[in-house]
Amino acid sequence: MVICDKQRKRANEIAAMTVIGDVSGRNVVLIDDICDTAGTLCKSAAILKERGAISVRAFCTHPVLSGKAYENIEGSELEELVVCDTIPLKKEGSKIKVLSTAELFAIAIRNTFENKSISSLFLHSQKR
Repeated sequence: MVICDKQRKRANEIAAMTVIGDVSGRNVVLIDDICDTAGTLCKSAAILKERGAISVRAFCTHPVLSGKAYENIEGSELEELVVCDTIPLKKEGSKIKVLSTAELFAIAIRNTFENKSISSLFLHSQKR
């Protein structure tokens, strides 16, 4: 596990970023909750490649993708950005792959309606 520690000057502006850990010779997957302008992911990818990462991919749950996000992603060192469909994309991107949350939400809604537990949806992550 590696951490990209960032300090911001203000919203959407990174003052400094430090990589904690060794990525040399590794394939890296960045994890983030929200991707707005993609500035942090793109800067992280560039730094990780400079530090010797073989490849850098990213996953984010909510793709806000505002401003120049699409251009930032396309021009970045990221090989791929995988996102959930919790926010509809404004357009497609060659590096962006969308995963559907429909089945997960459908099961949760059905189980709630039928007074069944939804905790079974989280059992897979608890087994680790």
